Amino acid sequence: MTYTTLISTAQLQALQASGQPYMVFDCSFDLGNPAAGRQQYIEAHIPGAVYADLDQHLSARHGAPGKDGQVQTAQTDQPASGGRHPLPSRERFAQWLSSIGFRNDMQAVVYDRQGCNFCGRLWWMLKWAGHDAVAVLDGGLQTWTALGGATSQGTEAAHFQSNFALKDSLRQLVSVTEVEQGLTQAGQHTLIDARAPARYRGEVEPMDPVAGHIPGALNRPFTENIALDGRFKPKELLRAEFDALLQGQDPATVVHQCGSGVSALPNLIAMEIAGFAPTKLFAGSWSEWCSNPARAVAKS
Repeated sequence: MTYTTLISTAQLQALQASGQPYMVFDCSFDLGNPAAGRQQYIEAHIPGAVYADLDQHLSARHGAPGKDGQVQTAQTDQPASGGRHPLPSRERFAQWLSSIGFRNDMQAVVYDRQGCNFCGRLWWMLKWAGHDAVAVLDGGLQTWTALGGATSQGTEAAHFQSNFALKDSLRQLVSVTEVEQGLTQAGQHTLIDARAPARYRGEVEPMDPVAGHIPGALNRPFTENIALDGRFKPKELLRAEFDALLQGQDPATVVHQCGSGVSALPNLIAMEIAGFAPTKLFAGSWSEWCSNPARAVAKS
């Protein structure tokens, strides 16, 4: 059995007992306190889970501050996107997967404690690397423990190195240049901005130097995909909500974005749960867009 979008607690427990090769990833994180996610992992995680750190493992380090100035990487390891959380190159990502023992024949299961805000990044990156067998644990660690799932504390034993091989990308990355071009051609791109309404409207901006949104972008906060029980809303409800948001615009033109390409992904995943074909990601998002003062900014 292969899981490619969501996996329930019961299904993960069955997977654990099946003998099928798999790896679980804990992606818990806190943008305001980057060390908190690892601490949460140490305090409690699904047995055997590997910790995937947004800053250390799922983002490029190019341009990060260092003791002697900005960290610069070799030309062969340039980031795959811009913004505050630039994607690493596919090759660098594959090296990390190999270093932790993840193999092409494994089922990947990703979760966090933040409503899929961070584990969606790893879900998408694995698809981008050509690995389809990756699923989000619906409801995250909270649902897992509420339904009697076991947890462990501390760190886990290291895995033997593997040789994860990149394959053709299963999801599409859109550059800032492509977004700019799309704004000049009607119907090419339909941007969906996953940030909170006040940030979208430009009333507040706690992370980036400029407030507002990309002209023409629609607003759907990523939290709207999650029901009161912490799981994704039912397929039919998600479908109706996205249809209402798009108002007849072609779903195939959708490009997801947020502040730095992370919280956009629950929207992208929710559209797939709803039965839409895979949509695109602008990973640089608002943080890359507003880095150029020549680009247009909308408010309200």
